[in-house]
Amino acid sequence: MHLAYGAGTTMSNHIETVQGLQDAAVRASDPLRGALLDSRQRWHDLVAMAADLGFETDEWGRFVFLTPDPALGWSAATLIGQPAELLLAGPAGIAGFNPFRPTALMRGRRVWLKRADGIPACLTFAAAPLFDREGRIVGARGMGIDMTEQEGHDARVAAALRRGEVVDHILWRMHQEVLAPRMMVAVLEALVHALGAEGASVVDILGGGQGPTLLHEAGGGTRAVLPTVARLLSNDTGTTPAQTVSPDGRPLIACTCQTRFGEHAGLAVWRAPGVRPWDAEDLVLAASVAAIVRVVLEHEAIQREMARQARTDPLTGLLNRRAFLEELPRHIDRLDREQQVGTLMFADLDNFKQLNDRLGHEIGDKALCLTAALLREAVRPTDLVARLGGDEFALWLNGADHLTAAERAEYLRVETPRRLEEIAGGCGLSLGVSIGIATRRADGGEQTDSLMRRADMAMYEVKRSGRGHWRVASEDIG
Repeated sequence: MHLAYGAGTTMSNHIETVQGLQDAAVRASDPLRGALLDSRQRWHDLVAMAADLGFETDEWGRFVFLTPDPALGWSAATLIGQPAELLLAGPAGIAGFNPFRPTALMRGRRVWLKRADGIPACLTFAAAPLFDREGRIVGARGMGIDMTEQEGHDARVAAALRRGEVVDHILWRMHQEVLAPRMMVAVLEALVHALGAEGASVVDILGGGQGPTLLHEAGGGTRAVLPTVARLLSNDTGTTPAQTVSPDGRPLIACTCQTRFGEHAGLAVWRAPGVRPWDAEDLVLAASVAAIVRVVLEHEAIQREMARQARTDPLTGLLNRRAFLEELPRHIDRLDREQQVGTLMFADLDNFKQLNDRLGHEIGDKALCLTAALLREAVRPTDLVARLGGDEFALWLNGADHLTAAERAEYLRVETPRRLEEIAGGCGLSLGVSIGIATRRADGGEQTDSLMRRADMAMYEVKRSGRGHWRVASEDIG
């Protein structure tokens, strides 16, 4: 049997005392009604012990009973007779559910209410409607347990799980690539998608002394936000992301990514103008991805160094044979398109073996490094200089004919012995360089092998004729 109470019912401590005396009189005169009153009291006591909020409402949705007192900081005297909706954190339509007006038995429904101090509280409700003899709803009865702390814990756990899923996906995308630049693009693209961002970029903060330089990007809007990114990263936020809004209204996050190799870079990600600002979870995810970016940057640096070592002579720092043979066809193809000539020079140190035998390999290495420096001085930065092996060197002069090459060769013929004398003076050897020159005509057609063979033959003709000179391959003369 259900009990319904009228709209005018009040519940103060004084009235409860009077009501208690009346109930005692009823129990004595009417055993059935007394049992019902006892049942009601037991329900009140049970709710007071087990719930953070117990209530009854009338058919107009006003509180007629509230326990404990106070509940959520509200005193019973304040709320009795007031619409129960006053406790909802928002209108019922926004809250999604009104536990004070159930139309059927419900359990385990979470609803956000307002505490007396205005701080929201999340309660899990069980509630049921009260009916009269005709089956009309004339009120409701229910209880709620405060789950705010648990809700916050659950939200943090859920956020961590979502963040872990995003990071796992980004790592998976990264692992699909082999080369570091493609890895970085995959990371940025996945981050843009995960955060609903417009774009993301990795910026070299120092830029080799020239200021911030864009290294990698994904999405759009990079040019618009780059000045803001540079300004934000210049403050060195460390591992803590910083956020701001660009002049054109783009919400922006940036954090630095310093590598173990001393590189100073930063990750930036932004949303389009008018899109929601970043929240705390976005910042945590950005910091996590910044750590991945740092790893990719280090991997990229290692790959660059491995590529450099694979293409570079470790003693002189010049291109090695493999790199020279890879680069030479590219230069020749460009010159063919531009209808320009190019010249190949082979240079070989004279009496280098004897220098090693007499003064040791340390002096021999110095002679090779000195010769490498001279060769660099003799050409432009756009030309190629390589150590082919031992004491053999090669130069490729873009856009230079045999006359220009002869001028460079003469400089080397004069300067090389003078410089070598400084480190091997008094050894009794005639130190110098023998050079062969072969020019490829502007009309093209000659294969690289043929060009190299002509330069090599010209150099050995110099060696057979006394060394310390240069010679132009006969097909180039005239």
